Amino acid sequence: MNRLIRLNEVMNLTALSRSAIYRKMKTGEFPQSVNIGDRAVAWVEQDIKEWIVSVIERGSDDKRR
Repeated sequence: MNRLIRLNEVMNLTALSRSAIYRKMKTGEFPQSVNIGDRAVAWVEQDIKEWIVSVIERGSDDKRR
């Protein structure tokens, strides 16, 4: 089951600041948020976990070069 997570949890999982998350979203480097209310957004937890794995894999690839 997909779970929606709010900004604070995304920041804790990724170690990114609020501004870094929104900057990366704007450039397409980070999963997009979904609207869950008039002034509320969240992220699909699985999307965030997959993004974290991709960052780790890219880092591993860089070390092999």
